Amino acid sequence: MGVEGIGARVTRKEDKRFITGKGRYTDDIVLKDTTYGVFVRSPHAHARIVSIDTAAAKAAPGVVDVLTGADLAGDRIGGLICGWMIHSRDGSPMKAGAHPAIAFDRVRHVGDQVALVIAETKAQARDAAELVEVDYEVLPAVVDPARAMDEGAPVIHDVAPNNLIFDWTLGDEAATDAAFAGAAHVIELDIVNNRLSPNPMEPRAAIGSYDAAEERYDLYTTSQNPHVARLVLSAFVGIAPEHKLRVVAPDVGGGFGAKIYIYPEETACLWASKKIGGRPVKWTSDRTEAFLTDCHGRDHVTKAKLALDADGRFLALRSDTIANIGAYMSTFSSATPTYLHGTLLSGQYVIPAIFTNVKAVYTNTVPVDAYRGAGRPEATFIIERLVETAARTLGVDPAELRRKNFIRSFPYQTPVIMCYDAGDFEAHLDVALKAVDYAGFPARKAEAKARGKLRGIGFSCYIEACGIAPSQAVGSLGAGVGLWESAEVRVNPVGTVEILTGSHSHGQGHETTFAQLVNERLGIGLGSINIVHGDTDKVQFGMGTYGSRSGAVGMSAIVKALDKVEAKAKKIAAHLMEAAEADIVIENGELKVAGTDKKLPFFQVALAAYTAHNLPAGMEPGLKESAFYDPSNFTFPSGTYIAEVEVDPDTGKTEIVQFVAADDFGNIINPMIVEGQVHGGLAQGIGQALLEGVSYDPESGQLLTGSYMDYAMPRADDLPSFVIAHTSTPTPSNPLGMKGCGEAGAIGSPPALINAITDAIGNNDLAMPATPAKVWAAANAAH
Repeated sequence: MGVEGIGARVTRKEDKRFITGKGRYTDDIVLKDTTYGVFVRSPHAHARIVSIDTAAAKAAPGVVDVLTGADLAGDRIGGLICGWMIHSRDGSPMKAGAHPAIAFDRVRHVGDQVALVIAETKAQARDAAELVEVDYEVLPAVVDPARAMDEGAPVIHDVAPNNLIFDWTLGDEAATDAAFAGAAHVIELDIVNNRLSPNPMEPRAAIGSYDAAEERYDLYTTSQNPHVARLVLSAFVGIAPEHKLRVVAPDVGGGFGAKIYIYPEETACLWASKKIGGRPVKWTSDRTEAFLTDCHGRDHVTKAKLALDADGRFLALRSDTIANIGAYMSTFSSATPTYLHGTLLSGQYVIPAIFTNVKAVYTNTVPVDAYRGAGRPEATFIIERLVETAARTLGVDPAELRRKNFIRSFPYQTPVIMCYDAGDFEAHLDVALKAVDYAGFPARKAEAKARGKLRGIGFSCYIEACGIAPSQAVGSLGAGVGLWESAEVRVNPVGTVEILTGSHSHGQGHETTFAQLVNERLGIGLGSINIVHGDTDKVQFGMGTYGSRSGAVGMSAIVKALDKVEAKAKKIAAHLMEAAEADIVIENGELKVAGTDKKLPFFQVALAAYTAHNLPAGMEPGLKESAFYDPSNFTFPSGTYIAEVEVDPDTGKTEIVQFVAADDFGNIINPMIVEGQVHGGLAQGIGQALLEGVSYDPESGQLLTGSYMDYAMPRADDLPSFVIAHTSTPTPSNPLGMKGCGEAGAIGSPPALINAITDAIGNNDLAMPATPAKVWAAANAAH
């Protein structure tokens, strides 16, 4: 390891422009003759569109045009798609309702777009949008997923008469039932995994531009995967052929999953630019629109149970979940409650029999899709709440019950598809127990009681699947795309390096960590390395960033391309120094003949590749290589989180007095960046556990949490100083031994906190978010 290579705590290169206000986000881009779009959105959760009168709006000052869903349908522009096919237990395909970019017959959630007003300024567009008159026939709405399939519930899509999208199962139901029948103990819980709003710092935005001379479109957008956006918009929506559509995702200010998807606004802005003669159309969301239109996360209602034998060994687990998909199926919404959730229900434990059933339903709410963790937080919450409850029921130590049931031999084939490749779960449990001073907890609890406080401690042992690969595996499970990654390494004649990657950064520090990998291999300073991403005209293809895949998959593609560059550079160096190729080594930016003083600086070898005056016979000039990497397996980060809390029984206020996160991410490129990722994930997980929750009026379907006045984001004083620790079992599934770290904090923290609070108050019946009012009521009900 060098001072800038793998393992170094290098300050992020990209932060200079971010903290000095020099970032270039979609809303910063102003093209020539730009117009501004504002969407007219439905005030109703469910209604038929009887008529739309746009005359007054079209006559308003500065208005260029007003476009409706009828105009869109008339131009035969297709609707948005869900890219992962799920089949029900009877073999029937999921029931995907149409999702037009602008509604033209019926609106299905508050905020559904019904018209696009385009004007010279945003203020003029907003004023004119108030003049669009829409006559609605209001229909009954349903927002509670547990009520969506009730007899007489309003039908949201005709293709799904009872609002059931699919009825999916995984595991061996007969073996699971038999295990429960013979169990000494059965633990049962009803669990609600609360709906969340992602709230990235940068709101979504899109600029659509059409060039009539070239018959070409450009889209600037806040996207985590611009290439997939181009693929969907060309192949399915039908905006333009791929080679006539460029998608650029410049600096992106946070995503958390909400910017993976292709949204209606992107389609509408591209289409509208052509409709108004090629002038660019720019739309930027405000915070109200973000709450109304950005895909939400979680929203599961589950009945779960765990079977144990007389010695406390786990025998079986069963879960029955209703998953809210919202009003429309989003890009990956079908995968989140199924293959990103059910396949992780074994957790870190030997559970011989597992069976899960997921019923996905439509409701008159914002679409629900992957949000940081995506299915794995829901699975972890089920397992870890069951295990903690089992420990209390059996009167055994919760840490030791987990230890007794840990998987110890790898690879380990779970009953629900996943084969864990490497891990040491006892190692991070032991690290966490030591860090939290578990042995001293009884004394701390007694001291808190003397002060009139209720003190509790809670555990969460999580595991997740990252990388979302290999392509053949996910293809067999219904994925519409491959989940490999691409990279190109371009060595310039003077020895500087450009890395073109299909991964895309929206806060993860790729421009630093990817450069650290190049530094490790070639010895080139970080200042001489440029990372290029987010532009489909520059990078041929890629699958973007989500599911903690950028390191394990994206960097592995870079490794493959670097292997080729290194091999060619060594051939050239051996030729120039008249040495054996096998004797050439690369150290500190130089190619050396091992055991001698012969050496050439890397830039001189690069220059030789391009001048081509003296190359090995038959070698092509240049030093540029590309690679695609398709992993052999998912990676499986894991960890133990321990939360210690104090509850004020008079107010219900919870204070986190200790929080320990001990993670196994395999090999780590930049510890400082990893710690930042864990901190961010913990903040979001704690937000879910204590504060955050999207609420709808059950009758009207109106969003009740449409601003920060109503939706409680965690603030600085809600979060403790975290204790971060690491163990490492490198994965054999990629050349770097990396597992992924981006989602861990959001996965492991909610059950740890709820377990701690319920331990403190002596009442296990507590749902997220555990607000002071809920905690106070539960604490008083228990005493």
